[in-house]
Amino acid sequence: MRLMITRPLEDAEPLAAELAALGVETVIEPLLSIELTAADIPDLTGVQGLLLTSANGVRAFAALSPERHLPVYAVGDATARTALQAGFEKVTSAAGDVTALAELVQQKCQPGDGVLLHVAGSKVAGDLAAMLALSGYQYHRVQLYHASKATSLSPGGLDALKKGDIDGVVLYSPRTAGSFVDLLEKAGAADCAKQLNVYCLSDAVAARAGALGWARMVVAASPDQVALIKSVREMIPQR
Repeated sequence: MRLMITRPLEDAEPLAAELAALGVETVIEPLLSIELTAADIPDLTGVQGLLLTSANGVRAFAALSPERHLPVYAVGDATARTALQAGFEKVTSAAGDVTALAELVQQKCQPGDGVLLHVAGSKVAGDLAAMLALSGYQYHRVQLYHASKATSLSPGGLDALKKGDIDGVVLYSPRTAGSFVDLLEKAGAADCAKQLNVYCLSDAVAARAGALGWARMVVAASPDQVALIKSVREMIPQR
């Protein structure tokens, strides 16, 4: 099996390594590039914890601030692992999406204990601010990075798709799913989808990818990397 990974390079390489351990070959085709936003060190006065909804947020914060003692509440296990690798001492994973993260905060934090600082990019999934405001939490979002969309598929990636050298595509976000669909159509290669299985992290991702007629659409049982990799493993041809 050979899959195309569409994640930013920093996230694609660890995923490729995990898939390689299963005997799955990969082609990395980043549809987003991550650029840190020029910013001052975030003001942590009165902050009781950090909300991290992507590994990119972890890396952006770690590049600006030496603070590693504040509790970190991560949206999923991959983000939590990145936080631990960056030296954060107290990391808890919601193992899900922003709704699961809001529920985790409600279990672990008190509204009166201080601000919850959400380190994010220019685009955010879900309305974490509204979810927490309903329970009386003080929420503040700081943008420390932004993701630039690819304007075309790479010549090598497009050629592999057209030749049928790719068995499937891994999609992690609605934004990336929409971008992949648009770029295939722009290249006049939308029919390639008929030969591909698409592995989606969530129903929201699948909804954006659904504009094309895929050979098969597979949605992870839960919106996290462990479940997504499990869905890929179940599709590996038995020898």
